[in-house]
Amino acid sequence: MARNSGDDMVAFLGKGTTFKGVITYEGAIRIDGKMEGEIISLGDLVIGESASIDAKISVGSIICGGKINGDLQASKKIHLLSKSTISGSLNTPRLIIDEGVSFNGHCEMKTPSPNIADPS
Repeated sequence: MARNSGDDMVAFLGKGTTFKGVITYEGAIRIDGKMEGEIISLGDLVIGESASIDAKISVGSIICGGKINGDLQASKKIHLLSKSTISGSLNTPRLIIDEGVSFNGHCEMKTPSPNIADPS
């Protein structure tokens, strides 16, 4: 699952760690523990296989190998790895689902609107 070099990781929530609250950040974070609350960023979110998340998520991109219960919104893409379990809604312009993913919810995919100049 090492799709990110780790050089731009700004935080890491390790296995066996529990966090409740709101996380906001720039760059990228990786979660391998338990998290409950909300995650807000324009950056990247990597969710490890041991992670269990119950949160509303709004980020730039998501790579998930763990369990998420909540609504996910990604402005770039969501990639669900083979051992992912997702319960909630997905909203992203680009979605990658590997074989073996368990997904129960609603998915909405809209490509970003091109900037159209006002004719007036």
